[in-house]
Amino acid sequence: MRGTGDGGRPSQPPGVRGTRQALRSVREDLLSFDAAPLPPSEWLRWLPHGVVWLIAVIVTGTEMAMLADGYRQNAQYAVAVSLVQGAAVVLALRRPVPAWLLSTTVAVVVALAARSQLISGQATDGMSWPWSVPGLFAQALVVLLLALRVPTRVTVEALAVTALATYLVQGVVGAANYESTGVTAVALFTGMGTLGSALRGRRVARSQLVEQTEITAEERARRTLLEERSRIARELHDVVAHHMSVISIQAQVAPHLVQDPSEELKENLAGIRQNALEALTELRRVLGVLRSEHPEEADGLGEMSGGLAPDAPQPTLDRLDALIANTRAAGLAVTTEIMGEAGRPYPPGVELSAYRIVQEALSNVLRHAPGSTAAVGVTHFPEGLYIGVVNSPPKQPVPPFPGAGHGLLGMRERTAMLGGRLSATRTREGGFAVTAFLPRDAEGAASWSGDGLDPLVPSPRLPARPAEPPTGDKNP
Repeated sequence: MRGTGDGGRPSQPPGVRGTRQALRSVREDLLSFDAAPLPPSEWLRWLPHGVVWLIAVIVTGTEMAMLADGYRQNAQYAVAVSLVQGAAVVLALRRPVPAWLLSTTVAVVVALAARSQLISGQATDGMSWPWSVPGLFAQALVVLLLALRVPTRVTVEALAVTALATYLVQGVVGAANYESTGVTAVALFTGMGTLGSALRGRRVARSQLVEQTEITAEERARRTLLEERSRIARELHDVVAHHMSVISIQAQVAPHLVQDPSEELKENLAGIRQNALEALTELRRVLGVLRSEHPEEADGLGEMSGGLAPDAPQPTLDRLDALIANTRAAGLAVTTEIMGEAGRPYPPGVELSAYRIVQEALSNVLRHAPGSTAAVGVTHFPEGLYIGVVNSPPKQPVPPFPGAGHGLLGMRERTAMLGGRLSATRTREGGFAVTAFLPRDAEGAASWSGDGLDPLVPSPRLPARPAEPPTGDKNP
C-alpha cells in the first residue's frame, strides 16, 4: 500500500521531489525582476575623465591628419597645433576658462593659417572652415566642461566671444573654396553651453536642497530639545518648587505651634527654612538655564557671563562662609584655610565653579563619609585659584546612597571648561581629597607649570573631631 503524506496525498519519491525543487529554484533565479545595482566602484568615478582623455587623443589624431592632408600645412606645424588642441580638451577638466581661451585661440590660428591655402586652391576642395571638424568637437566639449563648473554669466560671455571670433574670421576676413561651419559651430556651442548650465543649475539646486534639509533637521532637533527642557522645567517648577515652598512655610510656622519652643529648636527650624529658600533660589536659576536657548550664557560660564538669570544671582567666593556654616549646622566639622590675596577679581565663571566644586565636595562628605571631619583650603595664585576639600575616613557605617556619580562628572566638566585641572582621589589615611586649579584666563592656564596639584600646594589641615555634635554655631 502506498504511503501518504500530509492531507492524505500520496508521497513522492525522493528523486521527483529533488527535481521539482531544482526546477523551482531555476525558475526563481531566472525569472526574478529584483533590482541589483552595481556596487560603487572607484574606477567608475574616473570614467568621465577617461572619456575626455580618449576624446582628446582622437581630436589630436584627426586634427593632425586634416591639417596635413586637407589644409596642406607643414607636418611639424600640424603636430604642434594638434597637440595644443588636445591639451586644451584635457585642461578643461581642471581649468575650464584657460582651456576655453586656449582652444579658441588655436581655432583662430588654424583658420587664419589655412586661409591662404584655401584662396590659392592648394587645399582640398570643400574643406570645412573656419572651424575644422575636429576643432569643432573639441571646442564643443570644452564649452560643455566650462558650463558645468562656472556661473551662467561666464558661459554666456564665453559663447559671445566665440561667436564674435567666428564672425570676424569668416565674415570680415573671409576665404574661398570652403564649406562654411560658422553657423553650425555657433549653434552647437550654444546648445552645449545651455546643456552644461542646466546640469550645473540642477546640481546646485540639489546641493541647496540637501543643505536646507540638514538645516531643517538641526532646527527640528533644537526645537525638540528646547521643548523637552521646557517640559522638565515645568515639572520642576510644579513639583519640586511647590514642595520646597511648603517646607519653608512649615518651618516658619512650626515654632508657633509649640508652647515655649527651645532656642535650639528655633535655630534648627530657621536653618531648615533658610536652606529651603536657598534651594528655591538655586531652583529658579536652574529653571532659567533650562528655559534659555543658550544655557552656557544663562549659567554664567560662557564668554557672555553677564547674561545671568535675572532672578538668581550666581554664588561667588564671598558666599563660601555661608556655605560652610550651613554644612557645620548639618553636623560636619569643617575648617577653612585661605592663603594669599585674590588681587584683581576673578572672572564670574571661575568664582561660580569654585563655589560649586566646594559645595559638591562637602555634600559628598555628608553623604558618603558620616562622622568624618573636613577641611577646605583656598589659595590665590597670580595664575588662578587653587581649591581643596579633604575629609578624614568615615567613623560610622556608610549608608547606601543612590546616585550615578554625576557630582564628580559635573566638577570635572566645570574645570575642563575653564581650562583647569581637577583631582579626586582617596588619601593614604582612608579619606578623600578633591583638589582643583581654576586659571584666571588662557594665559594663566598655559603658565601653570605644575604636573600635579597636591605636591605644589599644602593640603588643608583636618580639624579634630569634637566629642559631641555641633550645637548649630554658624560662625566659621
